[in-house]
Amino acid sequence: MSAPRAAAAPLADALRQHVHALAGTIGERNVFRPQALAAAEDYIAGAWRARGHAVGLQRYTARGVDCANVELALRGAARPGEIVVVGAHYDSVDGSPGADDNASAVAVLLELARMLAARPLARTVKLVAFVNEEPPFFFWGQMGSGVYAKAARARGDDIRLMCSLEMLGCYSDAPGSQRYPPLLRHFYPDRGNFVAFVSNLRSRRALKAAVAAFRASSGFPCESAALPAWIPGVGWSDQLSFWRAGYPAIMVTDTAFHRYPYYHTASDTPEKLDYARMAQVAEGLAGVLRPARRRRAALSPTAWARSTSKSNSCLPWPPVTFCVEASQRGCRSHVAPPDTGSWGVERSGEILDRTVRRHGRRIRAPNAVSRP
Repeated sequence: MSAPRAAAAPLADALRQHVHALAGTIGERNVFRPQALAAAEDYIAGAWRARGHAVGLQRYTARGVDCANVELALRGAARPGEIVVVGAHYDSVDGSPGADDNASAVAVLLELARMLAARPLARTVKLVAFVNEEPPFFFWGQMGSGVYAKAARARGDDIRLMCSLEMLGCYSDAPGSQRYPPLLRHFYPDRGNFVAFVSNLRSRRALKAAVAAFRASSGFPCESAALPAWIPGVGWSDQLSFWRAGYPAIMVTDTAFHRYPYYHTASDTPEKLDYARMAQVAEGLAGVLRPARRRRAALSPTAWARSTSKSNSCLPWPPVTFCVEASQRGCRSHVAPPDTGSWGVERSGEILDRTVRRHGRRIRAPNAVSRP
């Protein structure tokens, strides 16, 4: 076993323990099973309190059930007024124990508290376990993250980034294990062995910074895309609530139903998950939240070259309204402004018929794409 994997073994065991507690011992947890929902809340708050943290509860009533968002705040040393929110919903959909969706992300959230507490943070980091993300609350007013984001906006919280953790436990090296919305399959790998960073177009600068920080601190494969929110899956988690409140927000995910065959089923159980790779993702996310100067000092020359490569960016310049970026094992492909020789969609709505190069072959972009 290599040194990095050996070091990650205790973290993988801790993640497994959290998932088994939430999706195994507690099981399905939502307003239709209020005792299980309360047990999940108690488990999360208890895990943080056991490490000496003060935990806040934002309580409200949904469908006659007492519910709560669970929050842990790690105060920043240099710029405490600037806030980064990292959230994961802890409820599961009706009829599913919710191991990948979303006990996997809650497990990572719980362990981030331990990993981040060891070092001073520049900005204040708020770790929040959201209630009521799943139907019948998704998109509507009693969604836990919606309640939280509205309250934050009313207080005038200076949230610089919200990072939604959504399903982080499924990875596969099998060819064809990864699927995509229309068109995107031309620009991304067909193996589901990576973690994805996704945002709407307005949050693309925040996405670029988060991806660069992840790559600077982790060798785990990652892909990123800044896309119109109407594309299926792009806004299907708690980041949507923060977009609505006017905050930049991204989602980190294993791509859910585009990869995981047990999505929203009774078969979404703890033994299906890859805890070793979950641990690597958790370590990379901790690197995103730590001060930049500490990350940079720890880089190998190869990792630093990768993190600063121009092709690693999620193209932030003004003429672009649709951009995606892909990378795997040194292969880079992206949708970009016209002067790069790639394919892009301009604000004018003009469709540019260009070609992009990926894995040594040429792929012709579609001749007609609707402007978002």
